[in-house]
Amino acid sequence: MVCLPFPLLLLLIAALPLAFPHFWERNLNKAIVSALVSTPVFFVTLMTSPHELLATLEEYISFILMLASLFVISGGILVKGDLRATPTVNTIFLAIGAVMANAIGTTGASMVLIRPLLQTIGERKHVFHIPVFFIFVVSNIGGSLTPLGDPPLFLGYLRGVPFTWTLCLLPQWLMVVGLLLLIFYIWDTLSYRRETKTDIERDIAERTPIRVTGKINLLFLIMVVLAIFFQTPAPYRELAMVGASLLSLICTGKDIRTENKFTFYPINEVAILFAGIFITMVPLLALLRAKGASMGITEPWHFFWVTGALSSFLDNAPTYITLTSLAESVTRSTSHAGAIVAGIGVRADLLAAISCGAVFMGANTYIGNGPNLMVKSIVEEQGIRVPHFFGYMLYSGLILIPIFTIVTFVFF
Repeated sequence: MVCLPFPLLLLLIAALPLAFPHFWERNLNKAIVSALVSTPVFFVTLMTSPHELLATLEEYISFILMLASLFVISGGILVKGDLRATPTVNTIFLAIGAVMANAIGTTGASMVLIRPLLQTIGERKHVFHIPVFFIFVVSNIGGSLTPLGDPPLFLGYLRGVPFTWTLCLLPQWLMVVGLLLLIFYIWDTLSYRRETKTDIERDIAERTPIRVTGKINLLFLIMVVLAIFFQTPAPYRELAMVGASLLSLICTGKDIRTENKFTFYPINEVAILFAGIFITMVPLLALLRAKGASMGITEPWHFFWVTGALSSFLDNAPTYITLTSLAESVTRSTSHAGAIVAGIGVRADLLAAISCGAVFMGANTYIGNGPNLMVKSIVEEQGIRVPHFFGYMLYSGLILIPIFTIVTFVFF
């Protein structure tokens, strides 16, 4: 019974925006719903598993502070310009974001690039697909190559995975990002041909070169990156993130954030919803730890799909940790002759499957990874339509699942 609030909360997050859109617009109402569902679980878990609850809350605080610091700092970087919104230019935007995500995280890359991309495509009408592919490539799959790219890889690094180990995921990264960019280019080419002559002429006439202001925030981004890279212990790591965020707010002119249309609404929405998600998932993750070994999860493709399925709806960071613990048990209980990742005691093939499952399939739903909801919220604030919860899942089911099936046969 204690596991039921989690799927209930997911159902409400999916259904309420469709059934009561005006009610769901206010973050206060989201907070009320999240609190009503998660509070009973909080008190039950507090009495039965206080240490697990405390650890989860600590992870939540670190998770939100990292997202918030990257969100605030990147919000002070204003990338202005209006390029021609051709399929080639839009595909280059996504490719740059996929690379950038490994240096400043999927959140940082998403916040820096989403607004200039929206400005670029502002004269076009048929752009419904562009935010979806942006979430796929920049907000998720792009950040697979370094621990800085995505929270689950960061947690793995803190638990002993060598910093450079994730570079071994380059073949998987190249395949998935390459296929997505190819599909996007074809899709956007077909959409571009549907634009009216007037809109294309307006797009050409309103071109302006790219210009970056608020460059001091790059220094604050480096502060956050270094706090992570050098394994700064808690709470000093979190203090460094908060300090960098405050410096960004102090040193960045208000005109930059105003022109960037920066508000705290997206990060507040993420913090509210994920507070309920983190609390309600504690019993479910405990169940997985207790019963996971008896579920027959032993092969790399098992770990890839189980991690991915859970990461689509749970937060992918604790899912990564849970499946890594299960992989440790499998590694100890089998006589597999494959390489063991030093520092964490997990077979390399299992850890690769878990890492790809967590990062790649966080793109399957809006709640699979923190930046997903942020991007959705920013796009909607700019007046551009995006798919609703189930509509987005239709896109991911038709585009991502076939690609992940290919990845399974090739790598796992």
